[in-house]
Amino acid sequence: RRGSQMPANVEIKARVRDLAQLTNNAERLSGSPGSVIRQTDTFFSVPHGRLKLRDFQDGRGQLIFYDRPDMEGPKLSHYTISPTEDPAGLLAVLSQALGVRGVVKKERRLYMVGQTRVHVDRVEGLGDFMELEVVLEDRQSLQEGERLAQQLMAELGVDKSDLLTGAYLDLLAREASHA
Repeated sequence: RRGSQMPANVEIKARVRDLAQLTNNAERLSGSPGSVIRQTDTFFSVPHGRLKLRDFQDGRGQLIFYDRPDMEGPKLSHYTISPTEDPAGLLAVLSQALGVRGVVKKERRLYMVGQTRVHVDRVEGLGDFMELEVVLEDRQSLQEGERLAQQLMAELGVDKSDLLTGAYLDLLAREASHA
């Protein structure tokens, strides 16, 4: 038992080598073609964790706070989400109050496989990635979530050598510093 009030999930992020193979495997495992979601995530300067405003480009958005370690492989992430019908107004207020750390634009294809969200992301300025989010149920342990994530990673054909640490924001910052 996790003993936390915040919802939690186990996350894995990896670079995609073969987009067609990954997409075929995700469609087969989920039994669906997935749904396409366009997102702009604006990250704000906060003393700990990460705070981002996700704009779905349709008048809806979410303010998301999360905290997770930056390490390779499965990691536990605690998060809180608040929906908003005014992402533009919230962006203006939070930008003034906190300052913006960076912006990530992506097109996400979402597949549901059991309790796991499989994201196939095309990130502007970075390329193609895959994220797994095993949404832990109340009585599930971190170890059980990690086992599910590792199993699904293998079924999707994702190699351990492609695993990444950090958020897309961190990868964009690294790319910019090498430019």
